[in-house]
Amino acid sequence: MTRLKIGVPSKGRLMEKTFDWFAERGVTMKRTGAEREYSGEVEGVEGVDLVLLSASEIPRELAAGRIHMGVTGTDLVREKLGDWQAQVEELAPMGFGHADLIIAVPECWVDVETLDDLDAVAAAFRAEHGFRLRIATKYHRLVRDHLRAHGVADYQLVDSQGATEGTIRNLTAEAVADITSTGETLRANHLKILDGEPVLRSQATLFAARHADWNSVSDVARALRARLGLA
Repeated sequence: MTRLKIGVPSKGRLMEKTFDWFAERGVTMKRTGAEREYSGEVEGVEGVDLVLLSASEIPRELAAGRIHMGVTGTDLVREKLGDWQAQVEELAPMGFGHADLIIAVPECWVDVETLDDLDAVAAAFRAEHGFRLRIATKYHRLVRDHLRAHGVADYQLVDSQGATEGTIRNLTAEAVADITSTGETLRANHLKILDGEPVLRSQATLFAARHADWNSVSDVARALRARLGLA
């Protein structure tokens, strides 16, 4: 018999907070096997399997329909899945893992406080240096759409998969777009967040895959949704 599969982050606070969230609703999740084994089990609803994955893998597995539900950040879903609403359904924000996707520039740019200021500086930068102002990020889709919506044109995105705040000091970018929860790392690297709304406010969220095989797990899905208060 086909079982309903839930993808959950495989380690750290996201995993712990996810387990707590489900436990508060009568569904117990726990890891099984050795410490480095990515296996687990679910109690409280029959017919549910726990799939432990990295948070960044979960959007892909949801889109492919290989898992029925998954817990990951809204930032990862919207960045990794084009037309995300056609591929997943947002079931419940979970109240943890809060972070903002922001754009930051060096503190010494005293005349740059908003996206309009950034647009003006970007145009002047290109005229002076002969190439576009570089913004380091791993969120290319979200940042590009945000800048387009606000009329910022003279820039290029450069990929950064880690230590994004250090790219300015290393002279590989002039600005950054990154996830932050407190801003402390940005301030430590002498960066300031531009005024206005962030690119995205993110938190851990429970999603359902629109293209998974729901027919074979319909009874389990109804029982699980009822237990979680989603019916």
